[in-house]
Amino acid sequence: MALAFTGAAAADYAGPIFDAHLHYNEEAFNGSEGPHPLPDVLARMQRNGVRAIVANSRPNEGTKSLAQAPQTRQAGVAVVPFVRLYRTRADYSNWFRDESIYDMVLAELARGTAAGPYRGLGEFHLYESANANGPVARKLMALAEERELAVLAHVDDAAIDLLMANTPSRGAKVRLIWAHTGIGGAPVGRVDKLLAKYPRLMGELSYRPGLTCEGGKLCPEWRQLLLKYPTRFLLGSDTWVNQRWLQYDDTMKGYRSWLGELPAEVQRRIAWENGASLFGLTRP
Repeated sequence: MALAFTGAAAADYAGPIFDAHLHYNEEAFNGSEGPHPLPDVLARMQRNGVRAIVANSRPNEGTKSLAQAPQTRQAGVAVVPFVRLYRTRADYSNWFRDESIYDMVLAELARGTAAGPYRGLGEFHLYESANANGPVARKLMALAEERELAVLAHVDDAAIDLLMANTPSRGAKVRLIWAHTGIGGAPVGRVDKLLAKYPRLMGELSYRPGLTCEGGKLCPEWRQLLLKYPTRFLLGSDTWVNQRWLQYDDTMKGYRSWLGELPAEVQRRIAWENGASLFGLTRP
């Protein structure tokens, strides 16, 4: 059954959305006194038909607050919690070699959340692809495969190969969600080759250069890629700063608009079913 949402044109996709890249960072909630308290962010999800989220937050208290709040369940939003590797912004550039990060991840995994166990690790960033071979990066990739945790990674295409090589299966079994499908704009042909090489690699589409052209329409080469791999892409809001919460409605409206250009089955897969299948959720 299609969901109602604000501002939809007749041709827009009108079903549920799985937001596979959402942060509820401390500058948004700041305890309970921030500019975007829980009622605010949940209202934004609810009016946009967002029925499930991958929540990863700096620090992890933001994710846990979403997971435990009765208001989240009342809003009809399922929380898929990930362990974020960052306690503060200083961790962005050092996590891959900081053993205390590995210890923190193990402790969080042992605790879990009110929404159940953590289902993944990340989002993490690698500003230099070679740091995928840092000692903690290597250990976390092996841990993810061992415990069947998904990984959300903001990296370039070279780092994808390096991260995959650090898993026991060399990338055959690990579930890696490529944040932005390469925010640096890896060519479509390179994305195609990586999807073919790694059967459980997924591309998340926020901020993706070249995805849409004039008027917010899908660029032809991306339309072709989405049709070739309809089970391998996800949507995300990437609410990494408060401005992204203010833009949440427009972000989701943009997704619904270009999804409407695709066949109905492909729309449903990218918007909801790929994420739901990845984490075992039922259709709302």
